[in-house]
Amino acid sequence: MAELPSFRRLRRLRMKPALREMVRETALAPDDFIYPLFVVPGSNIRREVAAMPGVFNLSVDRLAAEVEPAVALGIRAVLLFGIPESKDEHASGAYDPNGIVQRAIRELKRRFPELIVIADCCLCEYTSHGHCGLVRDGVIVNDESVALLARAAVSQAEAGADIIAPSDMFDGRVAAIRAALDQRGCIYTPILSYAAKYASCFYGPFREAAQSAPAFGDRRSHQMDPPNVREALREIETDIAEGADIVMVKPALAYLDVIRAARERFDIPLAGYNVSGEYAMVKAAAANGWIDGERAMMEILTAIKRAGADLILTYHAVEAARLL
Repeated sequence: MAELPSFRRLRRLRMKPALREMVRETALAPDDFIYPLFVVPGSNIRREVAAMPGVFNLSVDRLAAEVEPAVALGIRAVLLFGIPESKDEHASGAYDPNGIVQRAIRELKRRFPELIVIADCCLCEYTSHGHCGLVRDGVIVNDESVALLARAAVSQAEAGADIIAPSDMFDGRVAAIRAALDQRGCIYTPILSYAAKYASCFYGPFREAAQSAPAFGDRRSHQMDPPNVREALREIETDIAEGADIVMVKPALAYLDVIRAARERFDIPLAGYNVSGEYAMVKAAAANGWIDGERAMMEILTAIKRAGADLILTYHAVEAARLL
């Protein structure tokens, strides 16, 4: 009898595409994706964001045409960001019942009743200074800002939003939003909390798209310090205790270890945000012929899911869904 080989031939299951697919451990699907959209005032506007090729500022009347192909491909959810007609120190456009996002929500729910419409709940796009909350004597204040976020959340839910997604990182905002929603009878409106949102350089292109760059200072007093992981788990634990139904790690690609740590610690739906800077790097490198853009895109999205994310917010959503 021949001796058994002293090594394993793990390549056996890699030799054919069908074999590789049969034993594949992580599989992407279009319904893993949440498609972010930027809504602007005006009509018949579809303006490409310079730093994000393939991403557009859209007027409300152009939303349906943008969303229809995504729905046809199996994408079930969108995330709305709004740029108001005017901004002020109190972010009044965020909680205006006829604000830009509220109008967009109503339009999308009218055209696509089964689509899950998620409303980003923050003040940065609506403040004249570009910060995520009210500013007093040069300090971004917490509790007064949280009260306005709760007003905005109620306004978005009453417009028809299926999920409210607070992205500010202020203390206590999930509890305040949950209480405000419940008091207005929106007890079945879930909260997707940006629970571990880092003060990252990868948001630059987004701030161009959302016109939300701060006029002074930065957001390090409320967004997380990038070196910290244990703090992220405390943030997530706190948001779950306050009533979050889904939690998010943002950014995703540079924070895969945080996604993995959260997956191992918490048994709750988990999202990862493949943010604008991550998207822009792929697009820029592909445009210069330095990488295969489609392969890089799919590898990154697979990595985010492999790390433990159930949901992936990504500007690649439609392109990736077409490949799938």
